[in-house]
Amino acid sequence: MSFDRLMEKIEALQNPTVAGLDPKLSYIPQGIREAAYAKYGKTLEGAAEALLQFNKGLIDALCGIVPAVKPQCAYYEMYGWQGVRALHDTIAYAREKGMFVITDGKRNDIGTTMEAYAAGHLGATDVEGETIRAFGADALTVNGYLGSDGINPLLKVCDAQDAGIFVLVKTSNPSSGELQDQQLEGEETVYEAMGRMCEAWGAEHMGKYGYSSVGAVVGATYPEQLRELRAALPHTFFLVPGYGAQGGAADDVAPAFDDRGMGAVINSSRGIMCAWQKEGCAEQDYAAAAAREAVRMRDEIIARIGKITL
Repeated sequence: MSFDRLMEKIEALQNPTVAGLDPKLSYIPQGIREAAYAKYGKTLEGAAEALLQFNKGLIDALCGIVPAVKPQCAYYEMYGWQGVRALHDTIAYAREKGMFVITDGKRNDIGTTMEAYAAGHLGATDVEGETIRAFGADALTVNGYLGSDGINPLLKVCDAQDAGIFVLVKTSNPSSGELQDQQLEGEETVYEAMGRMCEAWGAEHMGKYGYSSVGAVVGATYPEQLRELRAALPHTFFLVPGYGAQGGAADDVAPAFDDRGMGAVINSSRGIMCAWQKEGCAEQDYAAAAAREAVRMRDEIIARIGKITL
């Protein structure tokens, strides 16, 4: 099961974190941008080349420290098909380096349309009897607010392709409570209902370490809700955004973990990608600065939750 592989990498590296690859051109050292523009001009292809080379440098520096990366589709799609190719190549490169890849696409649809998303991002596409993996990520973020019609098509692909999904439950953005905190009948909130559905969806898709292939996105910016959901969802693995640049710290994310130090992976994007700018170091040192920040983040979280065991 996909999350079994993620948990094994987390345990081996003693690092329950994921590096978000959400690059903007302003995050990328000038030398990388100029080399890309010299080759392709200040075009969508030039921008996409800069993103890819930046990502490769980060992956090279992080692959022995961080178990996973999480590219956010929007930062690539804004550069058209050229950017989408950079997304594909980033996923392929990270997997070559042994990293677990979570595509952050927040896809949301039903029936055959969701089957198409699932095939494209997690599974294989049929071309006249030939099956080809289009992107080949290990997991995909999805929006479950269309109900089971939008989740069940994914589960078939997860089983067939050893993949997983992370369903939006309690997100880290400030306005998430406008909908997610609303109370339903019996005083259950919308996010609690969604979490309960994640447990139900995953019940027949369990891995060997006690978690299913249906995970949940639960933000670090709401530690009390994180604590409540960890207790209520014992078989649901958490993807936790909001650490670092959004304000979350080790104390905030600690409630996401079970008594083995397992059960969650904590995302940092800008904190790692832009570490070289925060440090004020030479741009040629950007990847090493990212590695230093990744080690700092790892050590801070491990000091809070203790040794991780399977």
